[in-house]
Amino acid sequence: MMDLLNILMSESFWAASLRIATPLIFGVLGALICERAGVLNLGIEGIFVVGAMCGWMAVWLGAGLWGGVLVAALAGAFFGLLHAILTVPLGLSQHVSGLGITLFATSVSYFTYRTALPNVSSPPRIEPFQPLDLPILSDLPFLGPVLFQQTALTWLAIAMVGLVWYVLNRTALGVAIQAVGDNPDSVDAQGLSVYGLRIGAIVAGSALMALGGAFLTMSAFDAFFFGMVNGRGWVCIALVIFASWRPGKALLGALLFGAFDALQVRLQTEMGALVPGQVFLMAPYILSIIALVIAARSADYPRALLQPWFKGQR
Repeated sequence: MMDLLNILMSESFWAASLRIATPLIFGVLGALICERAGVLNLGIEGIFVVGAMCGWMAVWLGAGLWGGVLVAALAGAFFGLLHAILTVPLGLSQHVSGLGITLFATSVSYFTYRTALPNVSSPPRIEPFQPLDLPILSDLPFLGPVLFQQTALTWLAIAMVGLVWYVLNRTALGVAIQAVGDNPDSVDAQGLSVYGLRIGAIVAGSALMALGGAFLTMSAFDAFFFGMVNGRGWVCIALVIFASWRPGKALLGALLFGAFDALQVRLQTEMGALVPGQVFLMAPYILSIIALVIAARSADYPRALLQPWFKGQR
Protein backbone atom coordinates (compact mmCIF):
# COMPACT_ATOMS: atom_id res chain seq x y z
CA MET A 1 0.00 0.00 0.00
CA MET A 2 2.84 2.38 0.84
CA ASP A 3 4.51 1.66 -2.50
CA LEU A 4 1.24 2.43 -4.30
CA LEU A 5 0.85 5.68 -2.39
CA ASN A 6 4.41 6.69 -3.24
CA ILE A 7 3.74 6.00 -6.92
CA LEU A 8 0.54 8.08 -6.94
CA MET A 9 2.32 10.99 -5.25
CA SER A 10 5.34 11.00 -7.54
CA GLU A 11 5.91 13.68 -10.17
CA SER A 12 7.21 11.15 -12.70
CA PHE A 13 3.98 9.13 -12.50
CA TRP A 14 1.72 12.06 -13.38
CA ALA A 15 4.12 13.33 -16.03
CA ALA A 16 4.03 9.87 -17.65
CA SER A 17 0.24 9.76 -17.35
CA LEU A 18 -0.08 13.01 -19.29
CA ARG A 19 2.34 11.80 -21.97
CA ILE A 20 0.42 8.54 -22.39
CA ALA A 21 -2.87 10.44 -22.49
CA THR A 22 -1.78 12.91 -25.19
CA PRO A 23 -2.51 10.77 -28.29
CA LEU A 24 -5.79 9.70 -26.68
CA ILE A 25 -6.78 13.35 -26.20
CA PHE A 26 -6.36 14.01 -29.92
CA GLY A 27 -8.23 10.81 -30.80
CA VAL A 28 -11.12 11.33 -28.39
CA LEU A 29 -11.64 14.92 -29.55
CA GLY A 30 -11.63 13.80 -33.18
CA ALA A 31 -14.13 11.01 -32.56
CA LEU A 32 -16.26 13.35 -30.44
CA ILE A 33 -16.55 15.89 -33.27
CA CYS A 34 -17.56 13.18 -35.76
CA GLU A 35 -20.15 11.69 -33.43
CA ARG A 36 -21.54 15.07 -32.42
CA ALA A 37 -22.38 15.47 -36.10
CA GLY A 38 -24.11 12.08 -36.11
CA VAL A 39 -21.41 9.90 -37.73
CA LEU A 40 -19.46 7.11 -36.04
CA ASN A 41 -15.89 6.95 -37.33
CA LEU A 42 -14.44 3.48 -36.78
CA GLY A 43 -11.65 4.42 -39.16
CA ILE A 44 -9.84 5.99 -36.20
CA GLU A 45 -7.41 3.11 -35.69
CA GLY A 46 -6.22 3.26 -39.31
CA ILE A 47 -6.14 7.06 -39.24
CA PHE A 48 -3.86 6.86 -36.19
CA VAL A 49 -1.54 4.59 -38.18
CA VAL A 50 -1.49 6.79 -41.28
CA GLY A 51 -0.91 9.90 -39.15
CA ALA A 52 2.01 8.22 -37.40
CA MET A 53 3.59 7.06 -40.66
CA CYS A 54 3.02 10.22 -42.71
CA GLY A 55 4.17 12.57 -39.96
CA TRP A 56 7.34 10.58 -39.35
CA MET A 57 8.13 10.14 -43.05
CA ALA A 58 7.60 13.86 -43.75
CA VAL A 59 10.12 14.75 -41.05
CA TRP A 60 12.54 12.09 -42.28
CA LEU A 61 12.30 13.60 -45.79
CA GLY A 62 13.13 17.05 -44.44
CA ALA A 63 9.76 18.73 -43.88
CA GLY A 64 10.55 19.69 -40.28
CA LEU A 65 8.58 18.75 -37.19
CA TRP A 66 5.68 21.15 -37.69
CA GLY A 67 5.67 20.27 -41.37
CA GLY A 68 5.25 16.64 -40.30
CA VAL A 69 2.34 17.62 -38.05
CA LEU A 70 0.66 19.34 -41.01
CA VAL A 71 1.24 16.37 -43.32
CA ALA A 72 -0.21 13.99 -40.72
CA ALA A 73 -3.31 16.17 -40.32
CA LEU A 74 -3.81 16.34 -44.09
CA ALA A 75 -3.46 12.56 -44.38
CA GLY A 76 -6.07 12.08 -41.66
CA ALA A 77 -8.36 14.61 -43.33
CA PHE A 78 -8.10 12.70 -46.62
CA PHE A 79 -9.22 9.40 -45.10
CA GLY A 80 -11.88 11.27 -43.15
CA LEU A 81 -13.18 12.73 -46.40
CA LEU A 82 -13.34 9.26 -47.90
CA HIS A 83 -15.33 8.00 -44.92
CA ALA A 84 -17.59 11.06 -45.11
CA ILE A 85 -18.40 10.54 -48.80
CA LEU A 86 -19.31 6.91 -48.18
CA THR A 87 -21.48 7.55 -45.12
CA VAL A 88 -23.07 10.97 -45.62
CA PRO A 89 -24.31 11.50 -49.21
CA LEU A 90 -24.19 7.78 -50.07
CA GLY A 91 -25.62 6.70 -46.71
CA LEU A 92 -23.60 3.49 -46.46
CA SER A 93 -23.14 1.64 -43.17
CA GLN A 94 -20.97 3.70 -40.85
CA HIS A 95 -19.66 0.56 -39.17
CA VAL A 96 -18.63 -1.12 -42.42
CA SER A 97 -17.16 2.04 -43.92
CA GLY A 98 -15.19 2.82 -40.76
CA LEU A 99 -13.72 -0.65 -40.51
CA GLY A 100 -12.88 -0.49 -44.22
CA ILE A 101 -11.08 2.83 -43.69
CA THR A 102 -9.08 1.29 -40.83
CA LEU A 103 -7.98 -1.65 -42.97
CA PHE A 104 -7.29 0.55 -46.01
CA ALA A 105 -5.36 3.25 -44.14
CA THR A 106 -3.30 0.69 -42.22
CA SER A 107 -2.47 -1.27 -45.36
CA VAL A 108 -1.55 1.87 -47.31
CA SER A 109 0.73 2.98 -44.47
CA TYR A 110 2.57 -0.32 -44.27
CA PHE A 111 2.81 -0.59 -48.06
CA THR A 112 4.21 2.95 -48.34
CA TYR A 113 6.75 2.25 -45.61
CA ARG A 114 7.93 -0.98 -47.24
CA THR A 115 8.05 0.63 -50.67
CA ALA A 116 10.05 3.63 -49.49
CA LEU A 117 12.41 1.54 -47.33
CA PRO A 118 12.57 -1.93 -48.90
CA ASN A 119 15.97 -2.91 -47.54
CA VAL A 120 15.86 -1.37 -44.07
CA SER A 121 15.78 -3.76 -41.12
CA SER A 122 15.17 -1.04 -38.52
CA PRO A 123 13.33 2.24 -39.20
CA PRO A 124 15.40 5.42 -39.58
CA ARG A 125 15.37 7.73 -36.58
CA ILE A 126 14.30 11.35 -36.59
CA GLU A 127 14.89 14.16 -34.10
CA PRO A 128 11.53 14.29 -32.28
CA PHE A 129 9.92 17.13 -30.36
CA GLN A 130 11.86 17.82 -27.19
CA PRO A 131 10.31 18.62 -23.80
CA LEU A 132 9.80 22.34 -23.36
CA ASP A 133 12.01 23.86 -20.70
CA LEU A 134 10.10 26.95 -19.63
CA PRO A 135 12.05 29.30 -17.34
CA ILE A 136 10.74 29.43 -13.76
CA LEU A 137 7.66 27.32 -14.60
CA SER A 138 9.71 24.18 -15.22
CA ASP A 139 11.30 24.57 -11.79
CA LEU A 140 8.01 24.70 -9.89
CA PRO A 141 7.59 21.82 -7.42
CA PHE A 142 5.40 19.03 -8.79
CA LEU A 143 3.68 21.14 -11.50
CA GLY A 144 7.00 21.89 -13.19
CA PRO A 145 7.89 18.30 -14.15
CA VAL A 146 4.26 17.29 -14.74
CA LEU A 147 3.04 20.18 -16.90
CA PHE A 148 5.92 22.36 -17.98
CA GLN A 149 8.39 19.75 -19.18
CA GLN A 150 6.10 18.19 -21.77
CA THR A 151 6.52 18.54 -25.54
CA ALA A 152 4.73 21.08 -27.71
CA LEU A 153 2.29 18.43 -28.99
CA THR A 154 1.03 17.76 -25.48
CA TRP A 155 0.32 21.44 -25.04
CA LEU A 156 -1.36 21.48 -28.46
CA ALA A 157 -3.62 18.61 -27.35
CA ILE A 158 -4.61 20.46 -24.17
CA ALA A 159 -5.25 23.64 -26.17
CA MET A 160 -7.45 21.70 -28.59
CA VAL A 161 -9.68 20.64 -25.68
CA GLY A 162 -10.42 24.29 -24.97
CA LEU A 163 -10.82 25.14 -28.64
CA VAL A 164 -13.23 22.27 -29.34
CA TRP A 165 -15.27 23.15 -26.24
CA TYR A 166 -15.46 26.78 -27.31
CA VAL A 167 -16.47 25.98 -30.89
CA LEU A 168 -19.14 23.47 -29.86
CA ASN A 169 -20.65 25.57 -27.06
CA ARG A 170 -20.01 29.20 -27.93
CA THR A 171 -20.25 29.48 -31.72
CA ALA A 172 -23.03 29.17 -34.28
CA LEU A 173 -20.99 26.53 -36.09
CA GLY A 174 -20.83 24.40 -32.95
CA VAL A 175 -24.56 24.72 -32.37
CA ALA A 176 -25.17 23.64 -35.98
CA ILE A 177 -22.83 20.63 -35.63
CA GLN A 178 -24.62 19.47 -32.49
CA ALA A 179 -28.01 20.06 -34.09
CA VAL A 180 -27.12 18.01 -37.14
CA GLY A 181 -26.22 15.13 -34.83
CA ASP A 182 -29.53 15.39 -32.97
CA ASN A 183 -32.10 16.52 -35.52
CA PRO A 184 -30.80 16.96 -39.09
CA ASP A 185 -34.30 17.77 -40.38
CA SER A 186 -34.39 20.93 -38.25
CA VAL A 187 -30.99 21.96 -39.61
CA ASP A 188 -32.19 21.44 -43.17
CA ALA A 189 -35.31 23.47 -42.42
CA GLN A 190 -33.07 26.38 -41.42
CA GLY A 191 -31.47 26.34 -44.86
CA LEU A 192 -28.16 24.87 -43.68
CA SER A 193 -26.40 22.00 -45.43
CA VAL A 194 -26.64 18.78 -43.44
CA TYR A 195 -24.19 17.13 -45.82
CA GLY A 196 -21.72 20.00 -45.58
CA LEU A 197 -21.78 20.13 -41.79
CA ARG A 198 -21.37 16.39 -41.40
CA ILE A 199 -18.61 16.09 -43.98
CA GLY A 200 -16.75 19.06 -42.50
CA ALA A 201 -17.00 17.62 -38.98
CA ILE A 202 -15.70 14.21 -40.11
CA VAL A 203 -12.78 15.76 -42.00
CA ALA A 204 -11.81 18.00 -39.06
CA GLY A 205 -12.23 15.18 -36.55
CA SER A 206 -10.12 12.80 -38.66
CA ALA A 207 -7.34 15.39 -38.92
CA LEU A 208 -7.26 15.54 -35.11
CA MET A 209 -7.17 11.74 -34.90
CA ALA A 210 -4.12 11.66 -37.16
CA LEU A 211 -2.31 14.04 -34.80
CA GLY A 212 -2.66 11.36 -32.14
CA GLY A 213 -0.70 9.02 -34.38
CA ALA A 214 1.82 11.74 -35.22
CA PHE A 215 2.51 12.21 -31.50
CA LEU A 216 3.65 8.59 -31.26
CA THR A 217 6.34 8.89 -33.93
CA MET A 218 7.30 12.54 -33.43
CA SER A 219 7.18 12.97 -29.67
CA ALA A 220 6.78 9.72 -27.73
CA PHE A 221 9.21 7.85 -30.01
CA ASP A 222 11.48 8.81 -32.90
CA ALA A 223 10.55 6.23 -35.55
CA PHE A 224 7.63 4.36 -37.09
CA PHE A 225 7.04 0.74 -36.09
CA PHE A 226 4.41 -1.74 -37.18
CA GLY A 227 1.82 -2.21 -34.48
CA MET A 228 2.82 0.89 -32.53
CA VAL A 229 -0.73 2.27 -32.40
CA ASN A 230 -1.71 -0.87 -30.48
CA GLY A 231 -5.47 -0.32 -30.24
CA ARG A 232 -5.39 3.30 -29.07
CA GLY A 233 -8.04 4.21 -31.65
CA TRP A 234 -10.51 1.70 -30.21
CA VAL A 235 -9.82 3.04 -26.72
CA CYS A 236 -10.74 6.52 -27.97
CA ILE A 237 -14.09 5.28 -29.28
CA ALA A 238 -14.88 3.94 -25.81
CA LEU A 239 -13.66 7.11 -24.10
CA VAL A 240 -16.08 9.23 -26.14
CA ILE A 241 -18.95 7.39 -24.45
CA PHE A 242 -17.26 7.78 -21.06
CA ALA A 243 -17.00 11.52 -21.78
CA SER A 244 -20.69 11.80 -22.72
CA TRP A 245 -19.55 13.64 -25.85
CA ARG A 246 -18.13 16.55 -23.80
CA PRO A 247 -14.56 17.83 -24.42
CA GLY A 248 -13.80 18.43 -20.74
CA LYS A 249 -14.76 14.90 -19.73
CA ALA A 250 -12.87 13.61 -22.78
CA LEU A 251 -9.71 15.11 -21.30
CA LEU A 252 -10.51 13.52 -17.95
CA GLY A 253 -11.11 10.12 -19.56
CA ALA A 254 -7.85 10.24 -21.49
CA LEU A 255 -5.94 11.20 -18.34
CA LEU A 256 -7.65 8.40 -16.42
CA PHE A 257 -6.58 5.79 -18.96
CA GLY A 258 -3.09 7.31 -19.07
CA ALA A 259 -2.86 7.02 -15.28
CA PHE A 260 -4.02 3.39 -15.39
CA ASP A 261 -1.40 2.59 -18.03
CA ALA A 262 1.40 4.40 -16.19
CA LEU A 263 0.39 2.65 -12.98
CA GLN A 264 0.54 -0.82 -14.50
CA VAL A 265 4.09 -0.20 -15.74
CA ARG A 266 5.25 0.78 -12.27
CA LEU A 267 3.36 -2.03 -10.53
CA GLN A 268 4.85 -4.52 -12.96
CA THR A 269 8.30 -3.28 -11.98
CA GLU A 270 7.50 -3.53 -8.28
CA MET A 271 5.54 -6.81 -8.31
CA GLY A 272 6.53 -8.51 -11.56
CA ALA A 273 8.09 -11.45 -9.74
CA LEU A 274 4.87 -12.18 -7.84
CA VAL A 275 2.15 -11.60 -10.44
CA PRO A 276 2.15 -12.60 -14.15
CA GLY A 277 2.92 -9.63 -16.40
CA GLN A 278 -0.25 -10.18 -18.44
CA VAL A 279 -2.34 -9.17 -15.42
CA PHE A 280 -0.73 -5.73 -15.39
CA LEU A 281 -1.13 -5.34 -19.16
CA MET A 282 -4.85 -6.08 -18.83
CA ALA A 283 -5.37 -3.76 -15.87
CA PRO A 284 -5.79 -0.39 -17.65
CA TYR A 285 -8.30 -1.88 -20.08
CA ILE A 286 -10.30 -3.62 -17.35
CA LEU A 287 -10.40 -0.48 -15.22
CA SER A 288 -11.40 1.59 -18.28
CA ILE A 289 -14.23 -0.84 -19.07
CA ILE A 290 -15.52 -0.53 -15.51
CA ALA A 291 -15.38 3.27 -15.69
CA LEU A 292 -17.07 3.15 -19.11
CA VAL A 293 -19.93 0.98 -17.85
CA ILE A 294 -20.53 3.33 -14.92
CA ALA A 295 -20.46 6.46 -17.09
CA ALA A 296 -22.44 5.03 -20.02
CA ARG A 297 -25.55 4.53 -17.89
CA SER A 298 -26.16 8.28 -17.85
CA ALA A 299 -24.63 9.19 -21.24
CA ASP A 300 -26.70 11.57 -23.38
CA TYR A 301 -25.80 10.43 -26.89
CA PRO A 302 -26.51 12.37 -30.11
CA ARG A 303 -30.02 11.34 -31.20
CA ALA A 304 -29.19 10.98 -34.90
CA LEU A 305 -25.94 9.07 -34.38
CA LEU A 306 -25.59 6.22 -36.92
CA GLN A 307 -28.74 7.33 -38.75
CA PRO A 308 -28.22 8.18 -42.46
CA TRP A 309 -30.04 11.27 -43.71
CA PHE A 310 -31.16 12.01 -47.25
CA LYS A 311 -32.41 15.38 -48.40
CA GLY A 312 -36.12 15.45 -49.11
CA GLN A 313 -36.90 12.36 -47.02
CA ARG A 314 -38.59 12.41 -43.64
